[in-house]
Amino acid sequence: MLEPANAWTQGLDFPSRLFESGSTDYELYEEDGEFVLSVELPGFDPSEITASWNDGVLNVAGEHEDESRGTRRTYHRRFRFPKAIDEDGIEATYRNGILSVRLPVTVENAVSGTEIEIES
Repeated sequence: MLEPANAWTQGLDFPSRLFESGSTDYELYEEDGEFVLSVELPGFDPSEITASWNDGVLNVAGEHEDESRGTRRTYHRRFRFPKAIDEDGIEATYRNGILSVRLPVTVENAVSGTEIEIES
């Protein structure tokens, strides 16, 4: 029995949701030639958050210690991107508990690999 097409494409709602997981602490979408990632990190100070780019993967980490309460919160998530990113053009801001990272797509590398000739 054949499954309907939407059964095997479910969860591939490009580009609005590139990464599906059980958590909803981030939003990722593509617009105007760049990816935009927003991560909810309430209660963190900007100096407690790091973002780094390495070989197609964006790492976001945070560590917050509240000495008065004796608590420590950590956050770490990795985001892999399916297109080439202009590393020098990546920008990040942190406002009102939300880290926003803008990652421009490199146009000339948007289509990668080798084209395969199709014979008929």
